[in-house]
Amino acid sequence: MSFSVLSSTAELHRWRKHQQSSVYFVPTMGALHRAHGQLIKSVQGFGSLQPAAVLVSVFVNPLQFGPAEDFDSYPRDLEADCELASRSGASALWAPSVDQVFPGGASSQFRIQVPSHLQAHLCGASRPGHFDGVVTVVARLLALVRPEVLVLGEKDWQQLVILRHLVAQLGLPVRVHGVATVRDDDGLACSSRNRYLMTQQRQQALALPQLLARAARESQDGRAVDLAGLRCAWEQLGLEVEYVETVDAFNLQPLHAGRKLCLLAAAVRCGETRLIDHTFLMSRQPIVAIDGPAGAGKSTVTRAFAERLGLLYLDTGAMYRAVTWLTQQHDVDPHDPVAVKTILENLELELEPSQSGPQKVRINGHDVTEAIRSPEVTSSVSVVAAHGCVRKALTAQQQRMGVRGGLVAEGRDIGTAVFPDAELKVFLTASPAERARRRALDLDNRGFPVPDLAELETQIEERDRMDSTREVAPLRQAEDATELISDGMSIEEVIETLIDLFRVQVPEEVWPTPGS
Repeated sequence: MSFSVLSSTAELHRWRKHQQSSVYFVPTMGALHRAHGQLIKSVQGFGSLQPAAVLVSVFVNPLQFGPAEDFDSYPRDLEADCELASRSGASALWAPSVDQVFPGGASSQFRIQVPSHLQAHLCGASRPGHFDGVVTVVARLLALVRPEVLVLGEKDWQQLVILRHLVAQLGLPVRVHGVATVRDDDGLACSSRNRYLMTQQRQQALALPQLLARAARESQDGRAVDLAGLRCAWEQLGLEVEYVETVDAFNLQPLHAGRKLCLLAAAVRCGETRLIDHTFLMSRQPIVAIDGPAGAGKSTVTRAFAERLGLLYLDTGAMYRAVTWLTQQHDVDPHDPVAVKTILENLELELEPSQSGPQKVRINGHDVTEAIRSPEVTSSVSVVAAHGCVRKALTAQQQRMGVRGGLVAEGRDIGTAVFPDAELKVFLTASPAERARRRALDLDNRGFPVPDLAELETQIEERDRMDSTREVAPLRQAEDATELISDGMSIEEVIETLIDLFRVQVPEEVWPTPGS
């Protein structure tokens, strides 16, 4: 594969014009190291898009340096950068001058201002104007490159969060792909500034990641993070502490460690070298709750999404279908809660992962995987699921399965009643007409009679009404859930959207993608 070195916007435009498929963009300030190489390599096979071209930019942005910071002395070695980028699999490296990026000079350009709450803490508090400079240059670079995917490292977590907000709020047509922090063998996070450290200083700097890691382990054991103790320990080792804080990993607001994902971050100076690092604190593995009305395709996409991310798939809808099937086997009136409660005694319900096809469902030793998808079960499941005794029994079982986390569950009230503290909540829906069409295809594929589409649509609307008006745990969108309307989307497009939403809330560092 040929490797191109571009130095002007005109050369960039010519190169971009000849790219026939997706462009992955890795913006850097040069002084490339192995972490940059990992950013380049990480995009291979990302999502369903096959990367035809990876473009690396090298541009030392004057807008993000304060008056006393190291813009003039920032390490620059374009030849070495080109060699590493090419070796790592990049298609091209673009190294424009300041005038190429900011015609007329940086001082003559429009500026973007980051919302104050996103830069009130961590690096934003001690580096006023820094993140305004970052978002301004990234917006400019994205306009020039027009990539499909923007590739960023998780090491600069505050920067990554801010840029995700920028892309979302401005509606920029680009996906953001975060890559977990890359560390050297001794544990120090890779950084261009590490080359400033003398041998003795590097040994001194190792206390930064080591004490953060120890605090994370102690947090898992239930011990509170002692921020003052961390600061004191680093200062005793000769490190000047700029900040050490715990904040919400998504909105960057102060937060004490608990069940919610929490970022413990610090910045120190070792000699004249400023270093940043972080770890994440959470008492269990992540949970994803996917709710929505019947026929929205939740089971299909949730199963594939769980497999893609290595999460356990908890098919709660199948659990309610299984109990409905049991009422029919015992000839129990599904409208009679007292009668239904009698069959819940000594209930044994198992969900068994399957290598292919639907998840295996067993109730009291019977494999009911296929039987619970019949029209007879479908027509009664809303009635059975509305009984408080059924929901209480199955919710308790689902919550026991969620104690350790590491799962994705789908149903009608997962984000509101079962896992209200899930890291990601999605309300997956589609129009009644679209759901009727999908239901007809499903029935036909399973060999069942297919009613008229208008009749199916009426049935779906009536089930929506029943689910949303029941007294116990009605179908509704959680206040903190993201609505995803799947009309016109392929299954793969829905899965990729779910993965993007997941990565906004859960970093690669916390839950790595299998095979990454």
